[in-house]
Amino acid sequence: MKTNLPKRKPTRLNNYNYSSTGYYFVTLCTKDRKKILSHIVGDGAHDVPRIQLTTIGKIVEKYIISSNKIEGITVDKYVIMPDHVHILIGVQNKGTSRAPSPTNEMIPHTISMLKRFVHKEIGESVFQRSYNDHIIRGEHDYQEVWQYIEDNPIKYELN
Repeated sequence: MKTNLPKRKPTRLNNYNYSSTGYYFVTLCTKDRKKILSHIVGDGAHDVPRIQLTTIGKIVEKYIISSNKIEGITVDKYVIMPDHVHILIGVQNKGTSRAPSPTNEMIPHTISMLKRFVHKEIGESVFQRSYNDHIIRGEHDYQEVWQYIEDNPIKYELN
């Protein structure tokens, strides 16, 4: 019996090379938005809300940080929220002899490795199948994303 599933909207920009030098804002969500990565602690009045990672969140953080070991990749900022992760990733493309395919471009490759290593260590997949991305378009955009990541724990508690 065939079920009619909703058609997924493409999450990648058509004909864009995700290995291009620049910055990218990536958001990964947990399956079913389960709050398994961290807890927000602090009441906001006397104690500024801050992140307290769970065991799973610590594993995710380990592989976010290790993404810096991928040639041409820098993780400039990240936050691990209870049910999602925001990462500001820099790509420094030194050039290749051929154009990368969509599956081995730097951003998809980095996110795929992160998810795969987390899955392998935990023993199950904790993230949704895809992820959201935003291509940073200039210094002002970069600063807004940086601040958004910085403020996310406080804003999360207010919702």
